[in-house]
Amino acid sequence: MFDDEKKTIARMAPMLRRVLIADPQAASAALIGEAMRNISRAQTWTAPTSERALKLCESADPQIIFVEMQIGKMNGVEFTKKLRRSSLACRQAPVIMVTGTATAAGILAARDAGVHEFLRKPFTMKDLLRRLEAVTLRQRDWIEAVGYVGPDRRRFNSGDYTGPLKRRSDTRQTPDAARISQALKILRSAVAAFESDPSQASRAIETQVVQIQKLATAAADLKLATAAAELHRYIVLSRKTGVAISATDVARHAASLMAYMPKDEGVAA
Repeated sequence: MFDDEKKTIARMAPMLRRVLIADPQAASAALIGEAMRNISRAQTWTAPTSERALKLCESADPQIIFVEMQIGKMNGVEFTKKLRRSSLACRQAPVIMVTGTATAAGILAARDAGVHEFLRKPFTMKDLLRRLEAVTLRQRDWIEAVGYVGPDRRRFNSGDYTGPLKRRSDTRQTPDAARISQALKILRSAVAAFESDPSQASRAIETQVVQIQKLATAAADLKLATAAAELHRYIVLSRKTGVAISATDVARHAASLMAYMPKDEGVAA
């Protein structure tokens, strides 16, 4: 093992101490577990079903999760969707989907469920290390919307990609203006979906207003920061007091923020 590789592993290790492996095949789970113990001296848990994996997520609070795509009644895609929309502490933990039968449809389904990386079997230690480096040292923005919850999908399976960026707007760090624009689009979609999915819509709204407030404060935009703070207070107070709020109430309180939406921006999916 080269010195640079050792240094990379040393940087990743603190983020890989608790590992959950959801795989119905004991031999496959054992292989990943042994590799992770060698890499980061990780404590590992294994689950033969998605249902058992979700229970272990609650008790073990894993820092990273490996899930086999085909794992019983609730497959790896469904498991990831349920995890992302749960209230578990590890709901944002990196998920690496593992399978020996990769198809284009399966890869897209995994990406759209909120999976971080896709690992094909059989894999080498180099393949595994690239995926681990991608989810620990090259973390992507977290998207908390209504239609999608998970890491920014533009960097899916970044462990494989080493070429130039494909979009002129693609940068390692999204500019603050673009982040605010994206947050506003997600906010607008969440407000529109509040009646049909109030739980996830509320979480998406709260996440976006916190992001907008932080970015607006950094940019010394007092009016935008104040508008975000006011909507945030309204959502938090409603949750704490248990007062039911309607889609109309939310839209009214979000109106001052929606005024900042660029006129040519479409509604986020």
